[in-house]
Amino acid sequence: MTFCVGMKVRKGLVGIADTLVTTGAESITARKVTIHQYGRHSLFLMTSGLRSVRDKALTYFNEVLEQDDNTFDRLYKAVNAFAAQVRRVGDEDKRALEEAGLHFNLFSIIGGQLENDKEHKLYMLYPQGNWVEVGQGTPYYLIGESSYGKPIMDRALSYELNMETALKIGYLAFDATRTSAIDVDFPIDVVLYRADTYDIVEHRYERAELIRISEWWQKTIREAIRELPHDWVEAAFSKLGDGAK
Repeated sequence: MTFCVGMKVRKGLVGIADTLVTTGAESITARKVTIHQYGRHSLFLMTSGLRSVRDKALTYFNEVLEQDDNTFDRLYKAVNAFAAQVRRVGDEDKRALEEAGLHFNLFSIIGGQLENDKEHKLYMLYPQGNWVEVGQGTPYYLIGESSYGKPIMDRALSYELNMETALKIGYLAFDATRTSAIDVDFPIDVVLYRADTYDIVEHRYERAELIRISEWWQKTIREAIRELPHDWVEAAFSKLGDGAK
């Protein structure tokens, strides 16, 4: 499984992807995010799904970028081009994969800004090749193992937050997932794009660099639980009688 999250706030885009890849009984570390940029063309792409489908679709997409990138003046056009390559791989490989008992799946998050985009954009692409644009109301999308990190994203993230705070929230979503899912783990790759700069930066964090943040968060949660108002608890426990709590 995978953990990838893309976040859109007013000042820019933040993405986080884990790097653990499991194949049968084997686990390796591999990038799940790629960056494509030159001039006023900047985009990043994160994926969750079968590695073979990802690699083939990206190979085809890179070839398209080499030949036709100058025709993509808005990000949705590049998203459509990648979607076409996902469908192409589906036409070529889906039947064989299903006969082998494998489900054809590739979910993608694509973010960035091209020369005629009025603002930075973020899209989520489905395996069928259709996409949705991430907006201000719910300014993020999770792919892969999404259930563990979603609660904190929904509670804490908003469009008006700065990029630094968005990164903190995204990390806590990853940490919740890593704690509960055995197939999500360090290192993590972080991508940052500040609006209208046409420059995406990337940074990798190892476990040793961030484990103190995880420990601080766990301690803070436990302390917050102890401080949680308890008058409502008494109504239930009072029925047990003295010494039952």
